[in-house]
Amino acid sequence: MTLEYRQRLDEIVIDRKSKKDFVTEADVAVEAFLVGAIQKRYPTHGIWGEESGVHDGNEYRWVIDPIDGTMSFCRGQAYYSISIAVEQKGQAILGAVYAPVLDELFEAKRGEGATLNGKAIRVSSESDLSECMMATGFACIRNNKVHNNIPYFNRLMPEIMGIRRCGSAALDLCYVACGRVDGYWELNLNAYDVAAGLLVVQEAGGRSSDFQGRALAGYGEIVATNDAVHNALVRTLAEVKGKL
Repeated sequence: MTLEYRQRLDEIVIDRKSKKDFVTEADVAVEAFLVGAIQKRYPTHGIWGEESGVHDGNEYRWVIDPIDGTMSFCRGQAYYSISIAVEQKGQAILGAVYAPVLDELFEAKRGEGATLNGKAIRVSSESDLSECMMATGFACIRNNKVHNNIPYFNRLMPEIMGIRRCGSAALDLCYVACGRVDGYWELNLNAYDVAAGLLVVQEAGGRSSDFQGRALAGYGEIVATNDAVHNALVRTLAEVKGKL
């Protein structure tokens, strides 16, 4: 569906949630399609969609971002994704992230591993922070947060091999899971941005936490790595935060 909209970007309706946050008719249409399909097959399940909000249900909840990376989508770039997680009593048990232009489907089932287009994936084995390729994002800037990513970015950039900032948290996490990058950090995200991707990372052998290395209790701070460099990255992030 997004590919069809992508062919006529000059015609579709693009609105603003805020000065730097966009929503298109494609976001709304994709979510409506997914919500309708889920409700038809699983009428008692809850749903939390980025565009339509919360639909109450039982112990199962679907968490949907219909287009993660809307700005990339609006500009005709390939780096966006559709992210869907299924939670049971608040814990993600299934996750899927699909990049339509790239035709890459990342999937994970709790306790059963992670795959890319049906083939098992694992995180990288890099253990030296200075040799790492990292990914990050700036949702905090878009949301005008005073506590933002700039100090962390400035500190880490000289200490690592390289960085990628492509605009889809869900895909960034999946790239950690398959070893294309060694780690990822970001602030001020929502569950629909990362619920599926975090499960893919976990099932691919990776690790996630907040900036202090604690278990995630929300998504204000997220670190996800191959595990081997997790402690080193967290130490640096925690040191920067301690000086703010």
